[in-house]
Amino acid sequence: MAFITTTDGTDIFYKDWGTGQPIVFSHGWPLSSDDWDNQMLFFLSKGYRVIAHDRRGHGRSTQTPGGHDLDHYADDLAELVEHLDLHDAVHIGHSTGGGEVVRFLARHGEARAAKAALISAVPPLMVQTDANPEGLPKSVFDDLQAQLAANRSEFYRALPAGPFYNFDKPGVESSEAIIANWWRQGMMGDALSHYDGIVAFSQTDFTEDLTKITVPVLVMHSVDDQIVPYVASGPKSAELLPNGTLKTYRDGFPHGMPTTHADVINADLLDFLSS
Repeated sequence: MAFITTTDGTDIFYKDWGTGQPIVFSHGWPLSSDDWDNQMLFFLSKGYRVIAHDRRGHGRSTQTPGGHDLDHYADDLAELVEHLDLHDAVHIGHSTGGGEVVRFLARHGEARAAKAALISAVPPLMVQTDANPEGLPKSVFDDLQAQLAANRSEFYRALPAGPFYNFDKPGVESSEAIIANWWRQGMMGDALSHYDGIVAFSQTDFTEDLTKITVPVLVMHSVDDQIVPYVASGPKSAELLPNGTLKTYRDGFPHGMPTTHADVINADLLDFLSS
């Protein structure tokens, strides 16, 4: 098992497979680098070097009581990139991981980056404000924290069984294996990290970050995403990015579409990387 130790003493677990142009994957809340298994194997077979890490407090990384904010997430990613001496890297982030990628590029610069992709990502801002009326009310996120605090195991069973993968939609076939794998990943991390992470992913405003990113960015989002509303996210991010392209999905694609529709997502990412 490979780890780096950050400047604040946090051990970050990572996977590093293959050679070639590096692709760095940033996972969503409250999961781990294991959520990228399909993408990592696919792009490894296409000749890329694939790298993914467990965010602090998630997976196999340190269950630290602090640093659960996007600045720390981005700084941890920057230390990993520097430790591995990556150049010409493609950064791909799902959900909270998309916010991590945006904050990393805006905060640490693009000298080592070639492109980025944001999948079902939280930027520009999830919570509803006067300036962001399309966002979700803060009470939604307060309720997520309350459910986590009351019974994290049950909460982590219900979320993937319902809106995360749209398994609660009529006509959508549920997968017990996918639900169990989501629960497994979530329970590997710690409750405090995940509790604080809800505030991090919902209340961080990435508007200014997005305007600073000049590398090509593919924004991939579904109109049927029940976790990160399409109207508050994908189109807005693509418009703010100087070199952003929006790819809109329909036909019931869920928030967790890299898992349920891996064949489509992988093909679209490969087209973007090859262009």
